[in-house]
Amino acid sequence: MRLLPSRLLLLGISLATLFGAIACAQPSAQPAPTPTVAPKVATSKADTPAARTPAASAPTARKIVIGFTASNTGAQNLPSKKQTEGLQLWLDTVTKAGGIKLKDGTALMPEMKSYDDESKTDRVQALYTKLINEDKVDFLISPYSSGLARAAAVVSEQNGKIMITTGAADDSTMEQGFKNIYQLYAPGSRYLVGAIDLLKDLDPSARKIALIYEKEPFSTSVVQAAQPYARSKGYDVVLFEGYDPGTTDFAPFINKINATAPDAIMGGGHFPDGTTLAKQLYEKKVSVRLVALLVAPPEPTFSEIGDAAEYIVGPSQWEPGVTYSPDAAKAANLPWYGISVKDFVSGYQARFNSTPSYHSAGGYAAGLILQKAIEDSDSTEPAKVKATLDRLNLMTFYGNVQFSIEAKTHGKQVAHDMVYIQWQKDSANKLGTKIVWPPAAKSAGAQLRK
Repeated sequence: MRLLPSRLLLLGISLATLFGAIACAQPSAQPAPTPTVAPKVATSKADTPAARTPAASAPTARKIVIGFTASNTGAQNLPSKKQTEGLQLWLDTVTKAGGIKLKDGTALMPEMKSYDDESKTDRVQALYTKLINEDKVDFLISPYSSGLARAAAVVSEQNGKIMITTGAADDSTMEQGFKNIYQLYAPGSRYLVGAIDLLKDLDPSARKIALIYEKEPFSTSVVQAAQPYARSKGYDVVLFEGYDPGTTDFAPFINKINATAPDAIMGGGHFPDGTTLAKQLYEKKVSVRLVALLVAPPEPTFSEIGDAAEYIVGPSQWEPGVTYSPDAAKAANLPWYGISVKDFVSGYQARFNSTPSYHSAGGYAAGLILQKAIEDSDSTEPAKVKATLDRLNLMTFYGNVQFSIEAKTHGKQVAHDMVYIQWQKDSANKLGTKIVWPPAAKSAGAQLRK
């Protein structure tokens, strides 16, 4: 049937009336939410803050991932565990504080991704490659020990990743012209310098030093620097000899030591060989006035060898008795950053029920320095963080930190100082450590072996 024009007009009016009624019966549509933007400057009375009540914008949280390997097994297990605990305490502190804050209100919430490197170089290379390419970490921390850190540094540098090395003091690693690797520890070339100075101060009549060392990069670099320094101070280096990693029988070396009759023995390597060497020197009643060994003596568990620990001196990157503070920073004309020595020690003891070693402090400080660089650069962009690290020169609970910006030694630590501890017995015949050098930091005088 064909509709006439008049009827079409009536039908259109009826339909319009019907749809209008339906629309009125439905809830009104809500406008889509829009992103919160910074309020514009008021230009009229109606646009003043009093006239506007925008909802407050919540801070943005963003995850950043920090990757590393740890020696959960293998020869470096003990110091690596301490280093990881220090890093974990830093993570706990940052998380409790609500993250690393950027100026726009963004809170960066760090997470850690790690694997067991089993104290093996080949695993370190494979795992750091995995951390970078598969896990997509933002920043890297080194494994413990110079040999493992060197392997990680090569992978990190090849992939343009920033890595803070801690637990690694080998000079040669930081003399490769790396652009993205930053060393937190004082270099190995300075490890035994203070022990030689201590010997001269403690016993001016001493003339002969025996240097024995583990044949691996860190220990080798330490004694190679100590030998010319000792000679420059008038000492005769009567023995300069290395031993294989994993050595447990030091009788051949002890025989050579006795044959040269030194006044002091210096060197060693890492914790397992250092404790074994100290114990065998004691059992065989080797007669020397001073023994200074690397790595092992500052570790609290060194006391488990009992009387063999007494009189042993060890260089340390940090000790609970150090006096770094905001006042010390002010006196040195340096900015202070981060937690106090007291708060670090008490926080560590509460979290892990043990006394922190310098390995623990190094772990915490690695996170702290990375945090400071991110805050100061107000970014996680590698180029900006790198530029900030190049400019850093500050004091923390760990001491002074500054990196070389010379092309060949870029990232090498140039400001952090060693302290030297000695195991001594108190009036109750209980073993403990005292800071005996340098004079400005010592808590007790050093003692010669009896």
